[in-house]
Amino acid sequence: MTTPSSTHHLSDGTDAPLVGFGTYPLRGEEGIAAMVSALEGGYRWLDTAVNYENEVEVGEALRRSGVPREEVRVATKIPGRFHAHDLALQSLRDSAQRLGLEQIDVALIHWPNPSRGLYPQAWAALVEAQREGLVRTIGVSNFTEEHLARVVDETGVTPALNQLELHPRFPQERMRAVHERLGILTQAWSPLGKREAPFEEEAVARAAATHDVTPGQVVLRWHVQIGSMPLPKSATPSRQRENLDVTGFELTDDEVAAVSALGRQDGRLFGGDPDTHEEM
Repeated sequence: MTTPSSTHHLSDGTDAPLVGFGTYPLRGEEGIAAMVSALEGGYRWLDTAVNYENEVEVGEALRRSGVPREEVRVATKIPGRFHAHDLALQSLRDSAQRLGLEQIDVALIHWPNPSRGLYPQAWAALVEAQREGLVRTIGVSNFTEEHLARVVDETGVTPALNQLELHPRFPQERMRAVHERLGILTQAWSPLGKREAPFEEEAVARAAATHDVTPGQVVLRWHVQIGSMPLPKSATPSRQRENLDVTGFELTDDEVAAVSALGRQDGRLFGGDPDTHEEM
């Protein structure tokens, strides 16, 4: 087994940590406190979006934490209603203002919304924003192989990452293979599976007992070893630290395979098929 490195190296020359912090639906003072706790606990990637309605809180948490700005990467996302080229650029400028940042570390297209067919315009806007220095790293979220092919064909620029629903019930083997071929980092939203979390499944429980860790740590370590960057969310400091502590043990090949075998064809948490599901 190849032991994962301590960071992910993106195709644009930047790095990402093994585990990031999801911020949905953290809002208000309680949300800021949870994010400050995460940063103080060692997280160095904050994942937000226009539609999370908490970019102001993310920026405030970053400032309150006292963690040096250059150590933290903040990612946000363009919503479907702003896919038209000029609207996408304005969305990025507005996000930067709400975050209180001169440069957005990472910006993604949230969903492709293929029936509208405007996501290539949003991608072209991201390419332009990167060249102008407004955004450092550009990527997408919930894109299929076909969506990726279209934006690459039209701009010649490949997204640095694609954030997908990915957890043991829905391990996304095909898209992970596509990403590996294209040099795209796979990020995982809902990495533990939320209400479908497989903590009581034998494959997870046995590995947790063997390595003296929690079932959640087993699932997050599984992500690391399959090359996925999970984005767990918790407002509880002890759970935040637990979710980040996944480098002190290593699953065997058989343990990784057993967790992957929990996948099923209908494993999505809701009807989030990128070919049909759309968010504005």
